[in-house]
Amino acid sequence: IGASIHRVDELYNTPRQIEDGPGVEFPPGPLSVEFREVSFGYAPGDPVLKDLSFCLERGSVLGVLGRTGSGKTTITRLIFRLYDVQAGTILLGGRDIRLARLSQLRAGVGLVTQDVQLFEASVRENLTFFDPTVSDERILRAVADLGLDNWLARLPAGLDTHLSASGGGLSAGEAQLLALVRVFLKDPGLVVLDEASSRLDPGTERLIESGIARLLRGRTAIIIAHRLGTVARADRIMIVEEGRVREEGERQTLARDPHSRFRELL
Repeated sequence: IGASIHRVDELYNTPRQIEDGPGVEFPPGPLSVEFREVSFGYAPGDPVLKDLSFCLERGSVLGVLGRTGSGKTTITRLIFRLYDVQAGTILLGGRDIRLARLSQLRAGVGLVTQDVQLFEASVRENLTFFDPTVSDERILRAVADLGLDNWLARLPAGLDTHLSASGGGLSAGEAQLLALVRVFLKDPGLVVLDEASSRLDPGTERLIESGIARLLRGRTAIIIAHRLGTVARADRIMIVEEGRVREEGERQTLARDPHSRFRELL
């Protein structure tokens, strides 16, 4: 116990590397995204992103493709400010994200990854992050809007179904469904899906497809994917190789271009 208390004390006294900005208001509705010559690496002298630039208009859906290690997931981590860029600027809704408080930024961005963090608590508490101000009516409306009524009805006690911290009681696919409802409740202007369907079984994947389509409606989105089918709903495609943009453009235009890298992948 003494060693645990000492470790907790160390963590409490560890200074944060990411500091709050002074605060900035993001515009309502879907948010544009712009990377301006962004460079970043997890270790000195080993950049993952190298002068990466792209612009995504509000309301558009960008599909990002690339090999493992190309920098796709790093892009999402920088948007969410899990790390700060070492060079360049990231703009969200035309505002430098470093000017925003972290709470403001993360209220405006909904992030769904292939690994869903669950808590030992009810489905309700896992959906709301223990916020008692979120009513059951609002939760049920979000579930219905995503077309997941049948999924919720199959749970043993509905919203009161108890989950373990390891996700006991839910399959990996069901945990992804829960994550989508979490994002829908936030109502963010930007949704980032990072390999969000990579661990779904075929049945759950079919169930979630319509839910994702409804989640993205009226929002800007970035979809990180290995499989080409995952980016079928994207307006634009960006292929990242070795931390740089190899190719970027409208999906249908690239698909028709016999010289494009995207057409080659197809």
